[in-house]
Amino acid sequence: MDRITSSLVKEFLSTQEMKTSGDAVDFENFANYAIVANEYHKTFDVFNVTIGAGDDTGIDGLAILVNGHLVEDKNEIDELEKINGSLDVTYIFIQAKTSTSFSSAEMRTFYHGVTDFFSEDPRLRRNADVKKFAEISDYLLSKAANFKSNPVCKAFFVTTGKFREDQNLLAVINKAQIELEDYNLFSRIDLIPIGADDLAKLYRKTINPISRTFTFSNKVSLPSIDGIDQSYFGVVPFSEFKKLIMDDNDSLFNVFDDNVRDFQGESNQVNKKIAETLGGDNPNLFSVLNNGVTIVANKLKTSVNSFSVEDYQIVNGCQTSNVLYEHRHLAALDGVDIPVRLIVTTDDDVKSEITISTNSQTAIKKEQLTSMTDFQRKLEAYYKTIKGDGQLYYERRAKQYNSDKSVVKRRVITIANQIKSFSSIFYKNPHIVTTYFGSLVTKIRDEKAGIFEEDHACSPYYLAGLAYYRLDSLFSSGEVDKKYRKVKFYLIMLVPMLTSKDNIPQLNSYKKIDQYCDAIIKKLNDDAACKEVFRLAVKIVENSGVDVEDKQALKSQGMTNDILKAYNGEKVSGMVVS
Repeated sequence: MDRITSSLVKEFLSTQEMKTSGDAVDFENFANYAIVANEYHKTFDVFNVTIGAGDDTGIDGLAILVNGHLVEDKNEIDELEKINGSLDVTYIFIQAKTSTSFSSAEMRTFYHGVTDFFSEDPRLRRNADVKKFAEISDYLLSKAANFKSNPVCKAFFVTTGKFREDQNLLAVINKAQIELEDYNLFSRIDLIPIGADDLAKLYRKTINPISRTFTFSNKVSLPSIDGIDQSYFGVVPFSEFKKLIMDDNDSLFNVFDDNVRDFQGESNQVNKKIAETLGGDNPNLFSVLNNGVTIVANKLKTSVNSFSVEDYQIVNGCQTSNVLYEHRHLAALDGVDIPVRLIVTTDDDVKSEITISTNSQTAIKKEQLTSMTDFQRKLEAYYKTIKGDGQLYYERRAKQYNSDKSVVKRRVITIANQIKSFSSIFYKNPHIVTTYFGSLVTKIRDEKAGIFEEDHACSPYYLAGLAYYRLDSLFSSGEVDKKYRKVKFYLIMLVPMLTSKDNIPQLNSYKKIDQYCDAIIKKLNDDAACKEVFRLAVKIVENSGVDVEDKQALKSQGMTNDILKAYNGEKVSGMVVS
């Protein structure tokens, strides 16, 4: 590797708290992260998109995006279809080589692996990772009637060299393009060679806050308000507005994290009316019929009518923006004016007030407000009070720590992992956590259990986040066999049983639950004790006789019951097993 690429890989390993696995594997992980992070604008674990060695069919990285979400289980597909009303699918394939040149033979092997992936009669041997993704893909394709359009397929061949349009290389790419087109599966196929410079640019984009420039001509400046640096109201033609919601790949930006409603699809009556207006005889009526969008940004630079916003969110207008995106190819849409309110503030309390206020017109379910409640802010602040080796960062907004180089990214606990870990520990239901996490909150509440309740103590949530982080680190270091990643939430479920003799107190009994959690946290922060906790947890899973490779069993109450029955009362006390 050249010196710049080598330096970036080292920085990546450091920020991900990953030990080196040799140049080839490190580069694969780096490439997988840089590419997927530019296609998927939320925090993710690079190991979830990395294909294990051996029978990998020439593929190093694989991700399937459905409705903007990184799907790891086919159960999530049903949930996303139910929420959004349709399916929007993108496949991402990656092969990374540390060589300084592009080999036509290696490219041919990679593209053959990609085409074989979609074959109804695959010929290449597949390891467990490839099989998992193929099963998800097969299930997706069985739902083709619900596709918005045919899937997009992107295949990235990466080296540390520079791609030149050599005749032989272009012939390999063109042949693969034709073979994939012959499946009649895709609306678009992008076969993209990536060199060292391209990869460096992609990686740097992952650590910089989102920034876009657009023209805002028709506007008025609003009066000065405490807590708000600048504010404007006006209309922006869609030709400019789309710069705020779409990236250079024509994909929707993840700028709706603070918005309290997921996109509800065009089956939603309001969205249906928006779509009818845009596709009707007079789409310009949109600007007077629609409330528009509210954008909150941390920074703004202006030069006459040129506005550059940095680190921004669309806090009201998720539905509007998504419908506009769905109809972006309409010829008349570019001239349609979008009402826009732009507010610049770094005050989180002001941001929250704006979001809740601007979304108050429509009835909103409680679980859809999780990113905006006082408890969420309190939990984020609680995490920040923990220093030292147990320091973690609660990510209330997607990628909020990406541009902070002082934050070790492995120590970032996403809302999804917080929910899954907490639910597994305190409600002993790891079998349901494969569900899309937004629906998981609903399931938990349907079972009359509480999560993110205003009267809950924060220590149980931090304990759950710490257990997740410690186990994830043991997987990364090899202390726990990676095959048990599939049952990680089952292992996390066992943590309090192995570390405490007491029953779990009420989550709103602050003194008791804090004492209970603190005792377990101390053991998890003791390196030897922590390893012993998860060694015993693995032993319990093994003794239970469950098949960790059985995907259906992983989602069953029966597996949870079998593992709980296998627990024989062992406890870890400090560094001594009693």
